[in-house]
Amino acid sequence: MKEITVQDATTGRQPTKRRRRFPFYQTWRLHLMLLPAVIIALIFKYAPMPGIIMAFQDFKPWLGISDSAWVGWENYKLIFTLSDSKQVIANTLIISTLKIIFGLVVPVFFALLLNELRSMALKRSVQTLVYLPHFMSWVILGGILLDLLSLEGMVNQLLGWVGLPQVMFLGDGTWFRVTIIVSDLWKEFGFSAIVFLAALSGINPALYEAAEIDGAGRMKQTLYITLPSLLPIIIVVFTLSLGSMLNANFDQIYNLINPLVLSQGDIIDTYVYRAFQEGQYSLATAVGVFKSLVGFILIGGGYYIAYRWANYRIF
Repeated sequence: MKEITVQDATTGRQPTKRRRRFPFYQTWRLHLMLLPAVIIALIFKYAPMPGIIMAFQDFKPWLGISDSAWVGWENYKLIFTLSDSKQVIANTLIISTLKIIFGLVVPVFFALLLNELRSMALKRSVQTLVYLPHFMSWVILGGILLDLLSLEGMVNQLLGWVGLPQVMFLGDGTWFRVTIIVSDLWKEFGFSAIVFLAALSGINPALYEAAEIDGAGRMKQTLYITLPSLLPIIIVVFTLSLGSMLNANFDQIYNLINPLVLSQGDIIDTYVYRAFQEGQYSLATAVGVFKSLVGFILIGGGYYIAYRWANYRIF
């Protein structure tokens, strides 16, 4: 029987006996394209990892890592004894949890509404408009929000015209959290809806036709066909977002926070940044390692839940 050979994916020629024995010869060009990204990851992600040792030292820059005093778990004990560190962790959890919840509910709702539009031109126009804020930097958006939400800004002027009192959106802790969540939602909900729109396009149209024949209206079709079909992807998105529970978006908070709202707006990332500025390198490193460890556990747990509930796996 004649041996069937498979053509090389990159050259279109049948692989030689040497290439069949070493498959790397067939894909070396693809690995070469990947090499710059791997080198960057090694330099900026893995090479600095020995600096984790600072979390267990009383690090002094003039002594270096090798000669700084070893203090063991003292920095971690200090994290849970400082009142401001506890408040920082609480702020991070509150802001992140609300962002995850609203960042899931609003894109799903928006995708359902957008899916009901029959005019393709209007649908594409709306999609383009809601996607645009995602591509804007928080440096730019922070400046815009500072102008709009200040006491002399447009929003407070509109409130004054309708007889309502002025609101310190960025100077009151409670309103600051609301502003952070709403502005993040406005920036990201359109882009986040892409995955749900893709899932909606994959639903079998025959299900809707059968439901329509049975007399089901649009609302019942949504309740009994659309939402159950979206449930697996909703579970996947929610469980995978648990890994970012301790990430409340440093860029956004850093560009909007001020001393008036520090007690309710300070998060782990801004706390670590200030600790580095004040020369508390060991404490900042300990907080960062703690955050990374918790994030790793949440990501692992999220993947497990996604596999058990939605049969989603990456390997």
